[in-house]
Amino acid sequence: MSSALSSQKTNGLCGKIDIPGDKSVSHRALMLSSLCVGESTIEGLLEAEDVLSTAESLRKLGADIYKDDNNVWHVWGRGIGGLSEPETVLDMGNAGTGARLMMGILAAHNFNSFFTGDASLCKRPMARVTEPLRQMGADFISKSGGRLPLVVKGSDRLVPISYEMPVASAQVKSAILFAGLNTDGTTTVIEQVKSRDHSEKMIKGFGGDINVEPLSDGGNIIKITGRKEFIPQHVIVPKDPSSAAFAIVAGLIVPNSEMFQTQK
Repeated sequence: MSSALSSQKTNGLCGKIDIPGDKSVSHRALMLSSLCVGESTIEGLLEAEDVLSTAESLRKLGADIYKDDNNVWHVWGRGIGGLSEPETVLDMGNAGTGARLMMGILAAHNFNSFFTGDASLCKRPMARVTEPLRQMGADFISKSGGRLPLVVKGSDRLVPISYEMPVASAQVKSAILFAGLNTDGTTTVIEQVKSRDHSEKMIKGFGGDINVEPLSDGGNIIKITGRKEFIPQHVIVPKDPSSAAFAIVAGLIVPNSEMFQTQK
């Protein structure tokens, strides 16, 4: 039997809040760190189920990932193209971003990878990612509609493509760019409508050979030249403004409120 809840007026909300890290940046920080040779460190990683599913899948692929007593994550990577064939299925939980971006990385590795997820993720289409990766030379076996469970039949001999995005999608764009990291030549993505550029900025930050050229109508042409080794980094994941919105709204609608973000 459920318990009754009651509320009462308050004279103000006072205290400190800790805003979680951005989920999209957290996924990418783990993945790109795993493609370095050596140790990268990550502060502020969002420790949500989706991100932890990505971390566990990368462990299965040979990366050494752990958190120390100061809540700093350490990632010992395997280098561009250096991940190893997993012994078990990669269970991505409900992480759509994790699944789609990981497919791009593993499309450029010469082994088969088996993906699955929870009931929700297994209903979501993956064809918009697998189609351009097929054009590069990878292959996929999936349920109807391109859904999980899915097998990525990767290759270390992918060919670069020039791909014009039919719709704006940071996930599709990122999957192509991630595959291009282990591809000879220059892979090009053309987006008439800009999408989030986390991947472009982070690839550049890790030392990748990437160039973004603005189009006159507001879009971008992104070019990435593969087979350049990444340099390990110390990543500070930015806070997520959408998570902060709840506390901000509460503080705005309750008079005499004073709230502060916790500092390290």
